[in-house]
Amino acid sequence: MAHFYLDESLAAQLSAAGESAGAVVALRGPDARHAVTVARVRPGESLRLGDGAGLVLHGTVTEADPAVVALRVEHVEHHERPAPRMLLAQALAKGDRDELAVQAATELGVGGVIPWQAARSVSRWEGPKVAKGVARWQSIVREASKQSLRPWLPEVERLVSTRELAARASGAVMIVLDTAGERPLTALTATDLGEGDLVLVVGPEGGITDAELAELEAAGAHRVRLGDTVLRTSTAGPAAIALLNAALGRW
Repeated sequence: MAHFYLDESLAAQLSAAGESAGAVVALRGPDARHAVTVARVRPGESLRLGDGAGLVLHGTVTEADPAVVALRVEHVEHHERPAPRMLLAQALAKGDRDELAVQAATELGVGGVIPWQAARSVSRWEGPKVAKGVARWQSIVREASKQSLRPWLPEVERLVSTRELAARASGAVMIVLDTAGERPLTALTATDLGEGDLVLVVGPEGGITDAELAELEAAGAHRVRLGDTVLRTSTAGPAAIALLNAALGRW
């Protein structure tokens, strides 16, 4: 059961087939081509298919062609979305460091990703680069979700400014990673984190400016530190998500 592929049409296919064991559903497009030509999936093998919205089907491959992989369903699972929803507000960073953060955060169970154009972000998404950047992150999230067998596909939201990010603090618990934060992240409990959205804010390689910290804190964000060392932007988010998973009882 090592192979897992996503197809957003699965729920409709299963409903049309009667939502029962023995139903046959089809995987098409790039995932079908990858399954057959790269993963070498063949008839008779076990496979998992998901729709990225909590539905996971277990079954046996009955047809394997680059254009379509047919699966006879043997078991149906419906997974609830994890609550509270954890979001990573990742500042754009040079090289591929922001992409590495998004990939690892997805594998660790983050519920969504918010691209943040911070003041010190060397990478700038402007004009056509905005749509291209969001599409790139969506591709990374999708592949990481398949690799980690995630029933729910994290959403990549639109690019936000610091002012727009601060506005999110009013309807969520916002945690800003800051090496000068007086309270350690490990001191937070499930009660502190609440039941609504949880937004983790990670700055770029050059750090979050004093003005940005002040704006986020004035909006209700909590400044916390991870430890005594300074982590790269590609490492800080995933490290914090791991600690939050433990605090929420998910690990």
